[in-house]
Amino acid sequence: MSKWYEDPHSDDTPIISSRVRLARNIKKYPFPIKLREKDATKMISEMYEAVERGGAVFSRLNIEATDAAEARSLLERHIISPEFFKSKNKKGLLLYENESAGVMLNEEDHIRIQAVCPGESMDDAWSLADKIDNLIEEQQEYAFDKDFGYLTSCPTNTGTGLRASYMVHLPALEISGQLKNIIPAIAKFGMTVRGIYGEGSDSLGCVYQISNQVTIGQSEHDIINALKNVTRQVIEREKTQAKKMFSEKNSEAEDRVYRAYGIASQARRMNSKEAMQLLSDIRMGFVNDICKLPKPRLTIYNLMMNIQPGTLQKLCGKAFSGHERDAARAEYLRSNF
Repeated sequence: MSKWYEDPHSDDTPIISSRVRLARNIKKYPFPIKLREKDATKMISEMYEAVERGGAVFSRLNIEATDAAEARSLLERHIISPEFFKSKNKKGLLLYENESAGVMLNEEDHIRIQAVCPGESMDDAWSLADKIDNLIEEQQEYAFDKDFGYLTSCPTNTGTGLRASYMVHLPALEISGQLKNIIPAIAKFGMTVRGIYGEGSDSLGCVYQISNQVTIGQSEHDIINALKNVTRQVIEREKTQAKKMFSEKNSEAEDRVYRAYGIASQARRMNSKEAMQLLSDIRMGFVNDICKLPKPRLTIYNLMMNIQPGTLQKLCGKAFSGHERDAARAEYLRSNF
């Protein structure tokens, strides 16, 4: 099955993907911070069995036996969170074949259900996450309070336990410096802008996550609709600014796009930060129908993931020194352009 980031239309809009994450805990077990290893092992085993009894087609990944490059690749492909990646606790992972959904076990909470769909498909992502959630809840009793909702390790997730987010590419707003004014403005609506890997991460290649901050006191549909409205306004600002940047004949922005294409298709060495910026500029050209050159074999965002250290090493099947990795990254991009 095709993976969400392989969708050929993913370079047609600033919205790269839609994601829904649900935080849940099993009532009979202490929260992960208090969970003993033997109980964590038992909980994970029960969760595997519960999901499989429910008929969902998931694969178990033995995350603890995964080598460092593969684990980093899972993070780079947004299958696992930075916290799950760093954790030394007993943990488990269930994954759909096309990577559209996954279940992290014993992260900050016992269960983190995640569903991702390409582009502006938040309703599809919510439907998939909700389906998996219902499947698990039929097998296990969640920690739930009639006044507060679903109980979570961090109070900011209590209530619906829902964190919905759009992965967005905002080069025009970042280049123009307008993004720094937008971030505090959307906070008034209970939304936040995070880096490419979520909370505490930096932006790479002008890629950000717009997500809700409030999970209690609103329904899932209210949260998702508010996120949709805020994100649409941000995207309109991005499109307006891009149109302004490209309005002049032979503009500086147009030159930036074509220079990036030339370097990405010909360079012999490239670090990940430079490669992400070049791919961001090229994607800006394609989204705004400025770049008339052929598109690469893969979508730009797929390339953005594949040039990251862990995934690149996985694709090439060997470990690299820094210089070797920069050379392999440049060769990989040349082959795709």
